Amino acid sequence: MAKLWAIIKREYLERVRSKWFLIATFFGPIFFAAIIIVPAWIASKSKATSDVYNTTILDATGTGFGHRLAVNIAGDTTIPGRMPTVKAVAPNELTQAESLATRQVMRKEKTGYVVVDQQTLAGESARYAGMNATSIADMAQIKGAIRQTILASRLEKVGLDNEKMKEITFIPLDFSTERITERGRAGSGMASVLFGFAIGFLLYLSIVIYGQTIMSGVLEEKTTRVAEVVMSSVPTDTLLAGKVLGVGAVGLTQQILWIATTYILLKLREPIMAKLGAPTMNFSLPDISLAAGVLFLLFFLLG
Repeated sequence: MAKLWAIIKREYLERVRSKWFLIATFFGPIFFAAIIIVPAWIASKSKATSDVYNTTILDATGTGFGHRLAVNIAGDTTIPGRMPTVKAVAPNELTQAESLATRQVMRKEKTGYVVVDQQTLAGESARYAGMNATSIADMAQIKGAIRQTILASRLEKVGLDNEKMKEITFIPLDFSTERITERGRAGSGMASVLFGFAIGFLLYLSIVIYGQTIMSGVLEEKTTRVAEVVMSSVPTDTLLAGKVLGVGAVGLTQQILWIATTYILLKLREPIMAKLGAPTMNFSLPDISLAAGVLFLLFFLLG
């Protein structure tokens, strides 16, 4: 037993003091912070900005399509400064109008401009050029407004009221799921699924990494001819058990540090998000039983 403990102690201390353990343990919390904080921060930045309102609509349809598009882009026309500028142009004057609009964007008088013509009415194409052309949220809002305006135009042609059709077809359903266990409500169902996936991935990754660590340790001893000296005084079963338990203890130490850090980050998430200027999102860890925690440890050690 003393030899087994000596091997476990040696394997544990040698790896805990190594640079790769310190680096992996340090970057683990950064990874979890990215998972917890970055998605919410990106979501807050992925909303359309006010740049979509500072645009020019070049309407070459001759049907007043541009004015209806401007209303759909603005959303709430009662707010000052939200209505894009609309310019009705003839098809043969469109090239000159685009050149003028491009110069306005270059002078930063406008953010960009939208070109709508007969192909837009047919639902085939529309064009946008501007400084925010790389903004996914801004482009999604403009594209959605164009599709909504095309649909309204088609409904008017067949004699249907666009507003009534919008009331019938628009259903902003918020569907949420919640688990119920023997102890009562256990939080969001989707959060439980994502948490289970994350734990499974962490378990798989840890088994692969620390399994290779045991293999590399055995190969190192064989290449340095230490194995012959060790096996002369320690049985092979004791040596292998010491390596598995020692390296397994290193893995458990690292995972405990990661879990504790993740818990702290969850507690500090709200003030961190407030400093980043992003809205906080309600998130709580699923209910984890003691048996599930024991099974996690057993799966790791057996793996």
